Amino acid sequence: MASNTPPSAHPRTALIAVDWGTSALRGARLDADGRVLEERASAQGILTVPPDQFATVFEANYGDWIGTYGTISLISGMAGSQQGWVQTPYCPCPAGFDEVAAQLRWIDAKTQRPRIAIVPGLSCEHPHAPDVMRGEEVQIFGAMQLTGLRDGLFVLPGTHSKWAQVQGGRVTGFKTYMTGEFYALLSQHSILAKTLGADGAFDAAAFCQGVDVALQGAGLLHTAFSARSLALFSRLGATPLASYLSGLVIGEELRSQQPQASQTLILIGSDALTSRYAMALARRGVASQRLGSESTWAGLHALAQTLQR
Repeated sequence: MASNTPPSAHPRTALIAVDWGTSALRGARLDADGRVLEERASAQGILTVPPDQFATVFEANYGDWIGTYGTISLISGMAGSQQGWVQTPYCPCPAGFDEVAAQLRWIDAKTQRPRIAIVPGLSCEHPHAPDVMRGEEVQIFGAMQLTGLRDGLFVLPGTHSKWAQVQGGRVTGFKTYMTGEFYALLSQHSILAKTLGADGAFDAAAFCQGVDVALQGAGLLHTAFSARSLALFSRLGATPLASYLSGLVIGEELRSQQPQASQTLILIGSDALTSRYAMALARRGVASQRLGSESTWAGLHALAQTLQR
């Protein structure tokens, strides 16, 4: 929650960067050079906020960060969804900093301090259906800033993993994989839940075993049942079985995407997930570089710099 510190105590704040997700709210105040001066987080995700209370929640969490030196706030993530603060149309790919900055949704500056804008997210078209992301585009932009890369494959593991192709500093397209959600469904709501020790420690050997099985190409609808049969024949215990299933679903994602050994992939996300993806990619001889939450702040700062141009 906000403190009673007067705005003048934070004269260096140039940007209030906010990642407002479904279940969590994270914010950072940055100086003009993009350095993080302070961070705050709470469990006030968009689903916990009544439709008319987003401004109140923002003020309660970050009101004391608002300075008198032209501070703006950029908000990425689900704040731009139908359930969020203001529904913000997706920016179609190919899209880079200029395209996204041009489609920021500004909240009425007459009634809000500071000037607040919602980042639109991205959309792209596949032959069978459109695809969308909200928040990951900012992480990709931040990763480009942090690595200096303007071309490459950027992977964001999670409930809905994203594989994004970047060319010339613009996201040209991406694919979403419901890997994390499928793992949760299988481990909690299928017959496999009876034999998995989902809360046990990570077992690297069992995980890699699952990755290797998936990469052989039989398909997840078949290989997932092996998590039950291995338990029935006492070939894997409950704790390693959870890691094995994780390897199966992540391995299936890699099999579908088929990254090449000549590529170096940029992984963006939590340590727990990016380390698993790096381990799985190594089974295919693919190198990777890992980045974390710093990508979000770097991406929002880069968008703010684009506005100043």
